[in-house]
Order: sequence, then structure tokens, then C-alpha cells
Amino acid sequence: MSNKPKIAFYWCASCGGCEESVVDLAEGILDVVKAVDIVFWPVALDFKKKDVEAMPDGSITASLINGAVRTSEQEEMAHLLRQKSQVVIAYGSCAHTGGIPSLTNQFAKEDILKYVYEDSPTTVNPNKTRPMTEYSDNNQTVTIPEFRNVVRTLDQVVDVDYYIPGCAPTPGLLKTAVDALLSSQLPPKGTVIAPDTALCQECPRLDSKPQDLAIQEFVRPHQIKIDPALCLLAQGLACMGPATRGGCEARCINGNMPCTGCFGPTSRVIDHGAKIASALASSVEAKEEDKIEKSLEGIPDPVGTFYRYGLAKSLLRMNNQIPRDNNQIITKEQ
Repeated sequence: MSNKPKIAFYWCASCGGCEESVVDLAEGILDVVKAVDIVFWPVALDFKKKDVEAMPDGSITASLINGAVRTSEQEEMAHLLRQKSQVVIAYGSCAHTGGIPSLTNQFAKEDILKYVYEDSPTTVNPNKTRPMTEYSDNNQTVTIPEFRNVVRTLDQVVDVDYYIPGCAPTPGLLKTAVDALLSSQLPPKGTVIAPDTALCQECPRLDSKPQDLAIQEFVRPHQIKIDPALCLLAQGLACMGPATRGGCEARCINGNMPCTGCFGPTSRVIDHGAKIASALASSVEAKEEDKIEKSLEGIPDPVGTFYRYGLAKSLLRMNNQIPRDNNQIITKEQ
């Protein structure tokens, strides 16, 4: 049996970009494969749940779990991998802060199911039939995962050791994490493996940012011709850079688009969306209420803009309640 470190990858509620980011290591993935044994990666290799169940507890060196937790199956797999792993890493925005899937936390579970299976424009379902979590026929029983009340971050379900942010994380951050695991030079538990500074500090347009912003109106990227050399905030674009952790290599900025906040907040920010909302509001030039409202018309979806990746971690989430196992709702203090 190989003595190489054993690594597992698992995909919960997310788009799959985090899985592809592993492949984005390009030829570097060959070095990773030489250095570790990948013992579970169902999206790429033929592994089954029973294979993980058969492993001794703690035998997996590290599990990198991407995606938020929305279903009973994802919750069950998160607990199983936690049991079998020495280290669990929340990989990517969805596992770290809830990601885009957690925007559904604005709506009740029943409202979502009713729309999807009954009311959406493309649905024809006169009997209002919905999937059953369990069905038995001819002495055979079939089950499907249960849709939980809300979307949760990985650390709202299991204990998490480290976080790699991003939608998706950059190959450089993944390599840094793997190198740390291989060298046993791990940072303190709870560390977000990315610089703890705002993106503005590594933004190539930093020198063009006015000392005192005076935004007359906010605009969306398709409404203007974006100057590739000028601070995006100074152009009236709702750039999340001032409240977002750096380490992404400013890829959106270099693509002439504003930061959308996928790397989450720095350690000094309690609520990511509230931080950027406060920063932008203080930069609005208008002082009269009607003029302020006019200025803000360029941000038609504040929740989708400020909490695009972090509603599950927001202070606004479900009356500050965190769901735990079996759909039970437990207050944050508990």
C-alpha cells in the first residue's frame, strides 16, 4: 500500500467550476498525482460511496470539498468525509461562504418547489406532482436526496480546517494548499489560504483611484464603455474590490470588469455585503434623498450584487438562524 498522502475531492451544490480548477493546474497536476494518492474523486474517476465508508477513520490526509450544502446527500457526504479525513478544506466560494446557490435563501423552500414544479412558464404539471424522496414497488425501494430548508456553507454542517476562496480558486492557491499539505507546514486552523488584504491593494488601477470618490450615479458594465486604465469605482461601477479579499490575481479587473466579490471578505469584515454597501453609500455624491435614490438606480438588485457569493454567511440570513442536521433549525447562539 502506498505511503503517499491520500487526497479526496467532492462536489456538493455548485456549478462544477471548482472541479475544473483542479484540471487548470495543467501540467502541474502531474506533479500532484505523483505526490499524492487520489482516493475519492467521483466526478473524474470511478469511486463509490461504499469505497469511502470502507476506509479507516482519519485515513484520508485531506478532503477538498467544494459546493454549498443543499440536500441530504450532500450533508451525509460532508459528515462521512469529515469522519474519514484528517483535514477538511472548504474549496471555493460555495463551500466557503455559500456562493451563488445561497441566493435562494431569500425564498422559502416551499416557494422554490412550487415555482419549479408548478408555476414556472415552461412547466406543464396539472396534477402538481413533485418528486418523492422514497418510493416502493414490487418489494423494491428507491430513494432520492431530500431538498433541505436552506443552503448552508460547509462549516455550518461540519468542522472545517481551512478555506480556499474563489469562484473558482486560482491554480496558484490550490498549489499553495497542496504544497502546504505535502510539507506538513500547515497554517493555524481556520486560515483562509489567500492574502488577508483587500483586492484594491493588488489592483493594477489602484493609482487611478481618487482619494475622495464622489459617485454621481451607478452604472452597469453594459451601459458604458469601460476605460481599461481607470479605477472602476471612479467610473460608477459597483466594484466589490474594497471589501473583498485579494489573491485572485485581479483576473476580473484585468478583463476590464468589476470585482463581484467571489473571494469573500478579509478577516476584519463581519458581513461582506454590508461592508461594500456601506463603502459605496459613503461615496455617493448626492445628499438629498431623491437624488440618492436616483444614483442608486444603477444597482437594481442589491442582494444579488452585494451578497452574490455570501448570503449564507450574512447577518441577514433567515433571522440569523443556522440549520443543522435533519432540517432542524437552531439559533446562532446554540
